[in-house]
Amino acid sequence: MAAIAVPSLGACAGLAGTAPGPAAPTPAAASTAAAAGLVDVTTLVPDMALEIRYAGNDNFTGGPVDGYRAPKCLLLGPAAQALQRVEMSLRERQLRLKLFDCYRPARAVAEFVRWAGDLSDQRSKPRYYPNLDKRELLGDYIAPVSGHSRGATLDLTLMQCGAGGGDCRPLDMGTDFDFFDPRAHTESPDTTPAQRANRLRLREAMAAQGFRNYPLEWWHYTLAPEPAPPMLYDVPIQ
Repeated sequence: MAAIAVPSLGACAGLAGTAPGPAAPTPAAASTAAAAGLVDVTTLVPDMALEIRYAGNDNFTGGPVDGYRAPKCLLLGPAAQALQRVEMSLRERQLRLKLFDCYRPARAVAEFVRWAGDLSDQRSKPRYYPNLDKRELLGDYIAPVSGHSRGATLDLTLMQCGAGGGDCRPLDMGTDFDFFDPRAHTESPDTTPAQRANRLRLREAMAAQGFRNYPLEWWHYTLAPEPAPPMLYDVPIQ
C-alpha cells in the first residue's frame, strides 16, 4: 500500500483529519478490508441510508475517487457497532442517519491533494468553495492525512421520517456536505435557529454513543477513543 507518513493530523477534518494524535500515523500492512478489521455497516443495519459521494460523480472532484470501487460504508468494528446504536436510538424518534463517507483509503486522500493542487480545475467552485480561492484549500482544508483512513471517522447527516419510518428526508443543516466555508462550522452564527438546532440534535445523538464532532464541519464525527489511532489504511472499498 502507499505510505503516507505525515506527523500532523490537523486542518479541516472532513477531508484533512481529526485533531492531532500522540503519534504519527503508521501505514498498515492489511491488504483487504477484512484483514484491516473493517466492517460493512449494512451487515449490522441492512437498510442504512447511504449516499457515498466519492464513489460517484456528485462530489467536489467531479468523478469517482481512487479507492472507491463500491458505494459502501466500512468502519472498524467498534465504530460500526456504535453507529448501529445511534441509528436504532434515532429510529425510536422517527429519525434516521444518512451516510456520506466512512473509511477512506489513503490513496483517495492523495487524490484530493492532487485535485487541490490543480488550479486549472475550478468546476466545483460555485457549489463547494464559492468564497475561497482554490489555493486556500490545500493545507487548511485538504491535508495529506485524513482521520477517515483510520477507520473510525465518518461524515453524515440526519433525516426526519414519516410514520412507520418511511418518507425520510434530510433535515436542513444550512450547508451541503463538504462545503468549504465557515458556515459549515457546527455552531456557526450564520445559520438559522432551526438549522443550528438540527446540527445540535445530530451532535447529541452521536455523542450519546461516543462520537466526537469536529467543530469546523457539522457532518464529521470520530469515535473516541479511536480503536486504532496510529494506523493508516489504504485497502480499496469494493
